[in-house]
Amino acid sequence: MNTSINKLVSVSIATFFFLSFSVSIYAQRGNNTMISPSPVDGVTFRFIEANDLRMRIAEAGDSGPLLLLAHGWPESWYSWRHQLTFFAEAGYRVVAPDMRGYGETDKPPRVEDYDIVQLANDMVGVLDALGEESAIMAGHDWGSIVAWNTVLLHPDRFSALIAMSVPYGGRAPRSPMEGWDETFEDNFFYILYHNELGGVAEAEYDSDPRGLISRLYLSPRSPREAPAITDPKRSAGGWIGRLGAPIGLPDWLAQEDLDYVVNQFEMAGFRGGVNYYRNFHRNWEITEHLQEVKVKVPTLFIAGERDSVIAGATQDALTSSMGRVVDDLRGVVLIPQIGHWVQQEAPEETNQAILDFLEDL
Repeated sequence: MNTSINKLVSVSIATFFFLSFSVSIYAQRGNNTMISPSPVDGVTFRFIEANDLRMRIAEAGDSGPLLLLAHGWPESWYSWRHQLTFFAEAGYRVVAPDMRGYGETDKPPRVEDYDIVQLANDMVGVLDALGEESAIMAGHDWGSIVAWNTVLLHPDRFSALIAMSVPYGGRAPRSPMEGWDETFEDNFFYILYHNELGGVAEAEYDSDPRGLISRLYLSPRSPREAPAITDPKRSAGGWIGRLGAPIGLPDWLAQEDLDYVVNQFEMAGFRGGVNYYRNFHRNWEITEHLQEVKVKVPTLFIAGERDSVIAGATQDALTSSMGRVVDDLRGVVLIPQIGHWVQQEAPEETNQAILDFLEDL
C-alpha cells in the first residue's frame, strides 16, 4: 500500500513539474493563452500574425480611426504608454506593436530580414490583421524611419503621418554608410559599431542591458559620472564605457519604467534591434524607386529642441528641408529643453501637438 502511494506521489510530482515546465515554455514562446499582463491600466496585449510574423501588440480603445505607433531603438511598445490611453480616450483605436526583433514579437535570424521593405510590410500586416483599410502612422527614432518609408511604399493604406525625432529629406544621393565611414574613419561612431561583423555590439549590450539603457534614457541636462572611455578611437572600446553613468533618474522616468524596459531586453536581447542599423546600405539600394517620390499624406513632425538627432536645426530649417519632399507638411513642433525621448519626456506637449494635428485633418 505504502509503495503504491509513494509511486502515485512520485508520478504526481513529476507530472506537476512537467506541466510547470510546459507552461513556462509556452509563456516564453508567447502562446496566446499565456501572454504576459500589461503593466499599464487601460492597455491590453495580444498576439497577431502580421507579414508572416508573430507580433505582440499593445492596444487601447476599440473603435475610431486606427493610430499605429512604431517605436525605435532601444525601446518597446512601452515608449508609447502616455499616448495609448490618451488617444483611446480621445476616440481613437490605438495600437503599439513590439517591432520585429523586440520584446515578445518574433526575431527572424537573418540581417536582411530587417530591411525597410520588411519593416514597412509589417506595418501593413498589422492593418490587415486588425481588419483595417487605413491608419494614421506614427513613429519615433527608428520607428520614424519606418513610418516615413511605410507611407512612401504604401501610400494607399495611410491617411496621415506623425514623425518624431528623425526628419526626412528624401533619398540620399549615395549610401549613408559611405558618408559615415569617411567622416569617422577609425573613430568610434555607434552606427558603424552596430555594423561591425561578429555581433560585437549586441554582445556588449546583452552583457549589461541596464548599463546601456540607463545611460541612454536621460534628458540633455541629466547629471552623469565621467565616462570610463575618453579615447575617440574605436579600438579603445565599445559604447557603454563612453557614456557616463547616470546620477539619478530623470523626472520623466520612474524606477519601475526603467526596470520594465530593461526586463524587455533581458528577455529579448539586442540583436534584432541592432540589425535595423545593419540595413542602412541595403535600404538605400532597395529604395532607388523612391528617389523622386514625395510624401503625399498630411504630415506632422515633432522633436525635442535639444534632440541630438536634429543637431540643433531650427523649426524654419526643418520646415524648409522636409517641405521639399512632403507635399502637405502641416507643422514642425520643437519642444523647448526636451531631448530625444520626446513622447516620454514631454507627454502632455506631445499629445496636444498630435491631437491638434488630428483634429485638423
